[in-house]
Amino acid sequence: MKKFFTGIVNHKKSIIAFFMLIFVACAVMGDFVAVNYDMNAYLPEDSHSTVSINVMEEEFDGGIPNVRVMISDVTIPEALKYKEKLESVEGVTSVTWLDDAADITVPLATLDTDTVETYYKDNTALYSIAVKESYIISGVDDIREIIGDDNAMTGSAVSTAVATENTVKEIQLIAVIAVIFVLIVLIFTTNSWVEPLIVLGGLGVAIVINNGTNLMFGEISFVTNAAGSILQLAVSLDYSVFLIHRFEECRRENPDAKGAMIDALCKSATSILSSGLTTVIGFLALVLMRFRIGPDLGLALAKGVAISLITVFVFMPALVLCTYKLLDKTRHKNLMPSFNGFGRFVQRIAIPMVCIFAVMVIPAYLASNSNSYYYGSSEIFGEETQLGSDTAAIEDKFGKNDTYVLLVPCGDTATETVLSNELHKLPQVTSIISYVDMAGAEIPMEYLDEDTLSQLVSENYSRMVIAVDVPYEGEETFTLVESIRDIANQYYPGEYYLAGSGVSTYDLMDTVTSDMLKVNLLAIGAVFIVLLITLHSISLPIILVLSIETAIWLNLSVPYFMDSTIFYIAYLIISSIQLGATVDYAILMTDRYKENRLSMGKKEAVINTVSGVTISILVSGSVLTTVGLLLGYISTNQLLAQLGIFIGRGAIFSLVIVLFVLPGLLYLFDRLVIGKKRHIA
Repeated sequence: MKKFFTGIVNHKKSIIAFFMLIFVACAVMGDFVAVNYDMNAYLPEDSHSTVSINVMEEEFDGGIPNVRVMISDVTIPEALKYKEKLESVEGVTSVTWLDDAADITVPLATLDTDTVETYYKDNTALYSIAVKESYIISGVDDIREIIGDDNAMTGSAVSTAVATENTVKEIQLIAVIAVIFVLIVLIFTTNSWVEPLIVLGGLGVAIVINNGTNLMFGEISFVTNAAGSILQLAVSLDYSVFLIHRFEECRRENPDAKGAMIDALCKSATSILSSGLTTVIGFLALVLMRFRIGPDLGLALAKGVAISLITVFVFMPALVLCTYKLLDKTRHKNLMPSFNGFGRFVQRIAIPMVCIFAVMVIPAYLASNSNSYYYGSSEIFGEETQLGSDTAAIEDKFGKNDTYVLLVPCGDTATETVLSNELHKLPQVTSIISYVDMAGAEIPMEYLDEDTLSQLVSENYSRMVIAVDVPYEGEETFTLVESIRDIANQYYPGEYYLAGSGVSTYDLMDTVTSDMLKVNLLAIGAVFIVLLITLHSISLPIILVLSIETAIWLNLSVPYFMDSTIFYIAYLIISSIQLGATVDYAILMTDRYKENRLSMGKKEAVINTVSGVTISILVSGSVLTTVGLLLGYISTNQLLAQLGIFIGRGAIFSLVIVLFVLPGLLYLFDRLVIGKKRHIA
């Protein structure tokens, strides 16, 4: 290890030049990384809805409806003209309205009321539109231009388009504020005016390299794009700060800058690597998720922390050695107060805090597992946004409707008729557009015009477009999906395909709930093993993991006690993120306590440990809290906002437990913590 570090300090200029080359290349590459804003695209490839969508795209030109458009104050002829305009939009593959479900040449009063009011009510028309994925942004913009701001549109394609346009601006704003905050924090917690710039420079290089190398994935999810960089900033910040402080300590003993840097690298390698490794493993646990946003986020975050570690051990030593004279010239007085008084305060309340902790563990765990959830994207934008208000307007007029598409093998019109009749019996089904519903089983296919027939029958399948009076997700929706699948399977066992927003959300719910246990167990188990190896203790990993897991349970119990519904994806992801990002605080506290116990008693060790590590923990914790809350309160995407709130609030809970509870646990279990090392009684 020393030989490796010696090589680094002896080639500092070459290393800086090499990293600058990579930095420029990755800055360019980052612009080519595509971002996917569609959650359903991350369902497992073998999920029923994903397979169904693929089959439908192969068999039919008209896709799955992903936009609902409501136009007010229109007559039937005017509504038909709007339909023609909507059909002419580039990327629109189909527009479904009342004329597809019924004969509108006869008086509407003679038609089935449920069918009519699915598409037309109180001189207001509601269209179901399918837009190709590659045309979502331009298609949604063109549709908005046709209908104007006074009319409404909603659906997964609209949600994707809005998220695409808004998220980039919001993340840029969050990044600017976060960097300014980090700069202020570093100014107050370091002893040189230049040191914050050096630390941010090193972090900036690592973040840009990580963003650029995301090109290897082809595309990344909107969650990764939004949270990746700011999380890398928050969790990697203390690595560089710790190395620079070690370097300053070593220079007091060794005036030779190169020798001092080698000593600093050797002394800090174990603690930084163990801290970074637990973070990487915590993030890698997300790779086990079948819902592919997990692997997408986990790989990007783990790669980011790994790149940050490489940067700290290779680039930062070279950068510091080239700028240490400037560091010396810009020294200033310590701007932070002494935390000795805080250490004595924590020591006095340590045992009561452990008692409170013990009482809260089980209720926090139970509450964290009793939340209500959203599984899909239907609630991502609140009513304060245009999409949210449009959605509310459509639901107020037509209800929380959705459109499913069912494919069955073609050729047996008698069975199709029976199937259609069974589906019509479901109270939530308001209309069905299919060959047997439009023409009847007794009318030969050649009597239908080619355009109509091509939308209903392909070479291999007959298509049924089913309008349902249920929201995009919820218990009623999931029960209906199961009922339609059961009925279809009764007549076409293993040969049918069902797709739609509600169907995808059902599969999403089924997928992510099955991910929860294995992801958490792997994260906890992997971090436990790393701690076991690095701390050479069985009891310490139990204490540390239990401390952070309790902070996670407390974080996730808040929505339960506030009676609020949360996004299951945010709930699933935060467990690994909070464990990986904040277990470092517990490791730092424990390492310093063990070190202090070699020269002082238990009480003094607690006081000195808390006094010595509080600034370091607060720097990292405050940054993680701030970037999380910034994401939470700036993002209009409610999934990202909720994830941000979880990150920020989770960091606060972890800080509280590490600073106020963990010292008491170390004090009480001192014998297990110290082991057989010599220590002061």
